[in-house]
Amino acid sequence: MSEGVEFRMRDGIARIRLDRPAQGNALDLAAAVALGAAAARVAKDQSVRCVLLIGTGRFFCTGGDVASFAAAADRGVFVKDLAKAVHRAVITLATMSKPLLVAVNGPAAGAGFGLALLGDLVIASDVAHFTSGYSAIGLTPDAGLSWSLPRLAGLRRAQEIIITNQRVGAAEAADIGLVTRAVPAANFDAEIDRTIAMLMAAPTGALGTIRALLAASATTSLALQLDAEAVSIGRAADSDEGREGVDAFLTKRSPSFNK
Repeated sequence: MSEGVEFRMRDGIARIRLDRPAQGNALDLAAAVALGAAAARVAKDQSVRCVLLIGTGRFFCTGGDVASFAAAADRGVFVKDLAKAVHRAVITLATMSKPLLVAVNGPAAGAGFGLALLGDLVIASDVAHFTSGYSAIGLTPDAGLSWSLPRLAGLRRAQEIIITNQRVGAAEAADIGLVTRAVPAANFDAEIDRTIAMLMAAPTGALGTIRALLAASATTSLALQLDAEAVSIGRAADSDEGREGVDAFLTKRSPSFNK
């Protein structure tokens, strides 16, 4: 896949790489559309068991390509269309029935900040940092940042980060729950490989349902969530994964979910 997004799939692992290093992996319209296409492809492909989102070079993603804003004949229409293209990718990555690992290899700003928060697991290199950036150029959040950041960091902290454009380093991001863990740059690739191996050995179907349950929990009553859990665990118990997991537990062996 071209247009600023590199896509590779092998042995059940889909790797989506934001690939405009000269522009800090900023998203222009072509790159946003390509990201959405890659997301749609992995969401539909039943052979995919794990998805990795990462950036090329020094940056993870510096957000929307501001130069393309200025070049547009109608900035308002263009930026709205760009945001909608990014959002198609966001909603697909957030709701697909397989785990998403986001590897934040460097600075993430604007829409890149929103994309970084999408992962079920988020590994940040210690050279990464996170900045909203919108109000610095008179704009407002996109890529779900105004939704995800308050849920992860709390409303008061989210207000500070977005309104003041406070830079959050990798270690602090881990401390306040924005990322799963921050690791030294020298260990970054090894940590990605270790995490992918763990996800590949896990029950993909169960993880997909866990994603949906956790996403619904913020707006669902306890009673409705309990009903959903009962239905989900019943289905899981009767699935190939559930049968393998239970049988392995009873026979004191490691389950093999990747068959």
